[in-house]
Amino acid sequence: MNIQWYPGHMTKTRRQIEADLKHVDIVAEIIDARIPISSRNPDIDAICADKPRLIVLNRADQADPAQNRAWGEYFRKKGYAVLETDAKTGRGVNQFSSVTQEVLKEQISKWREKGQVGRPVRAMVVGVPNVGKSTFINKVARKKSAKAGDRPGVTRGKQWVNVDSALDLLDTPGILWPKFEDPHTGMVLAFTGAVKDEIMDVETLGCHLMAYLGEHYPQVLTQSYKLPEVSARQEEENDIAYGYRLLEAGAAKRGMRISGGELDTERMARVLLDEYRAGKLGRFTLETPEGTSI
Repeated sequence: MNIQWYPGHMTKTRRQIEADLKHVDIVAEIIDARIPISSRNPDIDAICADKPRLIVLNRADQADPAQNRAWGEYFRKKGYAVLETDAKTGRGVNQFSSVTQEVLKEQISKWREKGQVGRPVRAMVVGVPNVGKSTFINKVARKKSAKAGDRPGVTRGKQWVNVDSALDLLDTPGILWPKFEDPHTGMVLAFTGAVKDEIMDVETLGCHLMAYLGEHYPQVLTQSYKLPEVSARQEEENDIAYGYRLLEAGAAKRGMRISGGELDTERMARVLLDEYRAGKLGRFTLETPEGTSI
């Protein structure tokens, strides 16, 4: 399950972002609200340390509402502004411009004192693949793709998009990858479909997800897979053993068997992952600020 992969071109991307920072007023980081830690690149904090920051909890509609509030508080305590969105439907996206204005209100006042009335806020948008960054930018920009005129930093690989008179967006060049520093990161990214299933063992993934649901969201298994009662993890059971037991129970309920009558736990694991990604299991979060995670 361990993925050791940190592409060499990250160094080039980091340099490009650092060079572009001097042209922007605020950095908006898009993360997946279901996995707020694993869907970040930890280098961003160091790269953008001197810039005002906005954390966009995207796909918030698929995450546990209580955990959205907890993560919002977590990031605010770190000094970041927070915005919950669902870029696919557009929920919350329209608040992006007003939130950036609020974060930068003191700076905007200084611009006015200097006679820079009407100067637009310039926001850089960053995010690792598969957190919905492109969809978010298209929603904010209302699918505009034209460069925002003559701006510093408009060179190949950089795209300024004019949203309105108050906001310009800078899409980050290159690809910013997460760091796969431990098996957990790769695993939860695989749950959300950010890592191809071929890289991971589907049955192992299913065991881990089942174990997490059994401990933290047992009602999901009761309602979705008609398990009369989700028994607690036994003292001697690790994630794999506990999750496999629940996979078997789910496969039995859905009549998933292979020749000879053996339960088809691999098929059950695929169904579990497909239904999770499609949002059919409801709203839940796989990481908490307190460190509880798969």
